[in-house]
Amino acid sequence: MQENGSIDDYILRHIDPESDFLKSLYRQTYVKLLYPHMASGHLQGRMLKMFVQMIRPRQVLEIGTYSGYSALCIAEGLAEGATLHTIEINDEQEDFTRPWLERSPKATQIRFHIGDALEVAPALGVTFDLAFIDGDKRKYVDYYEMTLRLLASGGYIIADNTLWAGHVLDTPRPSDAQTLGIQAFNDHVAKDQRVEKVILPLRDGLTIIRKKETSLNRPRKT
Repeated sequence: MQENGSIDDYILRHIDPESDFLKSLYRQTYVKLLYPHMASGHLQGRMLKMFVQMIRPRQVLEIGTYSGYSALCIAEGLAEGATLHTIEINDEQEDFTRPWLERSPKATQIRFHIGDALEVAPALGVTFDLAFIDGDKRKYVDYYEMTLRLLASGGYIIADNTLWAGHVLDTPRPSDAQTLGIQAFNDHVAKDQRVEKVILPLRDGLTIIRKKETSLNRPRKT
């Protein structure tokens, strides 16, 4: 579902408001950054916060920080002592994003990393309870497999943009690597018996994935 039209205005009037800090970040994202539509925005941000409050993770991974809007929404939902590791591959993004994360009320619970998530995340030595994948669409299958290895039994992955403005229904050109990447990811997850999954038609599509529990790998109790 795209955020346009009367029904979307109605929704935004009937959910929790975003903070003034987030409103300012969203405005500055549109003023200063290319592709500002990549920021999660009000509706998705409130949903991310609520997912975190429902799941109650101790360790969270985010792949693709961009302006930091989604990271701040995830951090809002964290309990005391929980940590978010957010990874951005574009080092030119750091000058814009880091000050927003460091000025936020949840700054002490956010660890901001610059680099390739496929290398950075495994090197952290952390078992994650929740992951939000919103990076390079061409690498979604790689991000998924890496994240699943680092995820606690019973943990969750949320993947963004999985309906890709409806282009998942198209036959893309061979050069359209991002659409091909999303299609490959959706097909891969659909067939994966290690997880339970559902796609929500929120904005550009959110896939909620739960790693099945096994007797040898119960969720951590901390």
